[in-house]
Amino acid sequence: MRVLRSCVLAAGLAALAAASVRADVKLPAVFGDHMVLQQQTKLKFWGTADAGEEVTVTVGKSKASAKANEDGKWLIELPALEAGGPHQVSVKGNNEILLKDVLVGEVWVCSGQSNMQWAVSQSDNPQEEIAAANHPQIRLFQVTRKVADQPQADVQGQWQACSPETVAGFSAVGYFFGRKLQQELGVPVGLINSSWGGTIAEAWTSRPTLESDADYAEILKRAANFNPQNPNQASVLWNGMLAPIVPFAIRGAIWYQGESNVSRAEQYAKLFPAMIQDWRKNWGQGDFAFAFVQLAPFRYGNLDPREMAELREAQMAALQLPHTGVAVTTDIGNVKDIHPKNKQEVGRRLALWALANTYGKDDVVFSGPIFEKAVVEGDKIRVHFTHVGGGLTTRDGKAPSDFTIAAEDGEFVPAQAVIDGETVVVSSEQVKNPVAVRYAWRDDAEPNLANKEGLPASPFRTDRFELLTKGRR
Repeated sequence: MRVLRSCVLAAGLAALAAASVRADVKLPAVFGDHMVLQQQTKLKFWGTADAGEEVTVTVGKSKASAKANEDGKWLIELPALEAGGPHQVSVKGNNEILLKDVLVGEVWVCSGQSNMQWAVSQSDNPQEEIAAANHPQIRLFQVTRKVADQPQADVQGQWQACSPETVAGFSAVGYFFGRKLQQELGVPVGLINSSWGGTIAEAWTSRPTLESDADYAEILKRAANFNPQNPNQASVLWNGMLAPIVPFAIRGAIWYQGESNVSRAEQYAKLFPAMIQDWRKNWGQGDFAFAFVQLAPFRYGNLDPREMAELREAQMAALQLPHTGVAVTTDIGNVKDIHPKNKQEVGRRLALWALANTYGKDDVVFSGPIFEKAVVEGDKIRVHFTHVGGGLTTRDGKAPSDFTIAAEDGEFVPAQAVIDGETVVVSSEQVKNPVAVRYAWRDDAEPNLANKEGLPASPFRTDRFELLTKGRR
């Protein structure tokens, strides 16, 4: 009898031990209560479990299963859902995870440096904005800042419904962008804020992309000795703050960064589009929407004021990629503060681009005038634009400001500018044989040219004279 009892006890202990080492099904933090799932897109869920364990994900009437691989990792793809909710999501293996109050709508990643990180509480009219932020159809996910030398499996953060209690510390640009979308589209909006002040674009770019081009050798060299306290190293923020949320289904991304790359503008013209393509490749959702903010006026200390103008031009190079857009901010900056507080208008302008280009709203004017071409006419140069909207005008009713003109010697002098229909005619008595025009070609320029919808013209140059930042790596 004692032998039998001992055998039963041993068997029970063995079963208990086996159960205790069995791995529960787990999800990364980006899946949680109150989240928003992207509508009209195949949805990928992933996590960990015991090797070979079958995991089933159910959202409403949609269900799919997969087995964890030998490393205990699993990935399940569900068919696309239509906007709505709230839903309950079940993730079931040997245990079951129930996610509550899940909505389906539009999901956007908000990333960049400090002007994206800048909180609602730091922006214009913070008390009024916070008090009015009762938008339960908007959901916020704040990625905790992390530096990593290898792509991480997870981030810290949790989804929260937008309210006066949750919005104060969230990205102002992200919130005002999402608020405009939610108001116009009438569907839930999820915002994932992954940003860090003072950071460089290459920190947000994966290492394989940087290693694939010799032009980035110096960037990689500077990061040869990993420093876990330094966010300004190659790929460390991609690893720590973006890779863990891939491939969570999204509609697109908004980006506000560039200040920390000003002195290497020529390189940025290649690096920035490479970063966008890098994100798109890793997400595996094709050419998802990507809109960025052109840097606002600010006097960059001892730097030549033309260097930031070159960075703005470098930003505009990304428009050569499909489904990219820009929000110009020359009229809402602060030359004495690198963090202008009018983030409401920044978010609105990004949303205008998305509404027109991502959501197909044909009646939305989403951009101010963009340089198209320049034609020399004797001692004058006529500048043509796209995106003139209802017509060219100036914000203050005066003649267009901040135009300069040059002959072949490349010496630019102040010029007179006159609006003529949908063009601007530029001239100077000092230049009889002009070859080039520049507009707002300084970091602190606050020019006045706009379209009648109030959206400002982007700074530009018509020449290809050598850049000040040429060769800097």
